Amino acid sequence: MPPPNDAKRVAAIVTEYRRHSHADVIVGKILEGFNHQNRDYPRLRLVSLFCDQFPQRDMARALAKQHGFRLVDRIEDSLTLGGNEVAVDGVLCIGEHGNYPDNDRGQKLYPRRRFFEAATDVMARLKKPAPIFNDKHLSTNWRDAKWMVDRARELRAPFMAGSSIPVTWRRPDLQLPKDCEITEIVQVGYGPFEGYGFHALEGMQCMAERRKGGETGVRSVQCLQGQAMWDAMDRGIFSRTLLEAAMGRVPAHARDDYRKLTASARDAGLFLIEYRDGLKAALAMLNGWAHEGDGGAFTFACSIKGEERPRSCLFYLQQPDPFGHFAHQLRGIESMILTGRPAYPVERTLLTTGILEAVMISVAEKQRRVETPQLEVRYEPTDWAHATGDPPAVIKR
Repeated sequence: MPPPNDAKRVAAIVTEYRRHSHADVIVGKILEGFNHQNRDYPRLRLVSLFCDQFPQRDMARALAKQHGFRLVDRIEDSLTLGGNEVAVDGVLCIGEHGNYPDNDRGQKLYPRRRFFEAATDVMARLKKPAPIFNDKHLSTNWRDAKWMVDRARELRAPFMAGSSIPVTWRRPDLQLPKDCEITEIVQVGYGPFEGYGFHALEGMQCMAERRKGGETGVRSVQCLQGQAMWDAMDRGIFSRTLLEAAMGRVPAHARDDYRKLTASARDAGLFLIEYRDGLKAALAMLNGWAHEGDGGAFTFACSIKGEERPRSCLFYLQQPDPFGHFAHQLRGIESMILTGRPAYPVERTLLTTGILEAVMISVAEKQRRVETPQLEVRYEPTDWAHATGDPPAVIKR
């Protein structure tokens, strides 16, 4: 079954397009259907693709011939198709993967602002905004991230960003009631500090934002590593009960003592986050103890006023193909392009981007506490649904 005739035209601006890159698992679902089985397509049609780099295993050239979209040399042409007007209904900016340098804090300098700025410059010049999506965090720094959000608002261009974690399956299925009184949060994550720490922050934030009073921002951030992580727990800085509730949801992990295993593991650490309204959260990156595997190892636990037992869940990630959690992210993008209304607020990702920058500053500056007056980010959550039911069948591509 081909894509529907009323499909909206989209441009994709990506760092590279190879198997299992974010371009493949997001844009590939526009080309091949939500589950890469050439059926059940979104109401989107890829009409142009800009690639910043072409790796040895590049797929873009072959896909352009197979599917008939334009492979363009300039970002401007991806929106105009070589004409004098914005000729697409939406833009996907996927600045993830590829050969890019790190800054002195160890952050990968993906060209996310460059992609976004080039696309929105075309919209501004031709006086026609279009919905735009930015994969993962907005930037390595707050200045660029805030500029991007302000720029979209100025142009009245619907804007979404972020991780697939908030929309993936939750085991057990957990949706915190809006305006609940959360008293503390502990999130567990794993993997590279910046790249996967962001995913863990998005999982935590999609829960935290539902507390009474809505989101009002973050006052301070600190990252502890080594024995300092567990000294903080022993001093009661964060709840061991909540940590163990979250750890109890991790599907695959080592059997040995997590304190010893994480003490010297690469990119293991503890993010301590103090919100402006007094809520305290801890995010434990348990490298050395948590294993990836099918399902991942992003888990959440919180205590709610008046409840004796913590609430907890795993954010389940389907690995390998068809990586169904990205299909649910694409459904949110599709909804924005069809309706002109973001499925969930970009302010969530603005805030997590700012928290992550503060984490990386803390790491680079000997674990100091970083005050974050700029993170006075206020917003209300939406009720956009996360995935439910069973994941699709695993396929071989």
